[in-house]
Amino acid sequence: MAAPEYVPVALADLPRPTEALPPDSWRAERPGDLVFQPRGPRFGTPGPDQGYGLKLAKRFVDQLQLQPGEHADDVVAGGLGVGLKRAAIFGRAPVIHDFELAYGMFGFLDEAPADLVEFRTHLFAGAAHHYWDQREICDTVPDETLPLSPAAARARVTSGEWRSLLREPPPLVPPVKGA
Repeated sequence: MAAPEYVPVALADLPRPTEALPPDSWRAERPGDLVFQPRGPRFGTPGPDQGYGLKLAKRFVDQLQLQPGEHADDVVAGGLGVGLKRAAIFGRAPVIHDFELAYGMFGFLDEAPADLVEFRTHLFAGAAHHYWDQREICDTVPDETLPLSPAAARARVTSGEWRSLLREPPPLVPPVKGA
């Protein structure tokens, strides 16, 4: 807050002149500075405002069509990662359509084919409790699938073409040579 003009000010309290930094002098040379964002299995996809995605992901709990042995918490945890991955590749915060696509491509919003139910039941089992299971779910969705509209993905699932949307997840541990 500014003081009135009649209040005496000590010399040390006066604003000091600032020194401008030379342009283009900073470089990412410290050990913790990222020069590039690493990509690959199990790395994840950083994006803005991802915390809001959890609120959006939970909005679908009442709409999920779960089979015996499936739990809503596991489905939300897995769907959250896929929805956030979709939002991040577009460089934006998550929106409701990201999660509609995530749940729809695994058949949780419609009547799913039996082979998809078998695939997803094993994939989502325990995902709410295990981070690496969530990463595995995200890695089953290729980047080429994520730009699809939720309606297009759900249409592929209901027509039985769900395998074109997903891929087999990479193994958690590289296989041992000679085994």
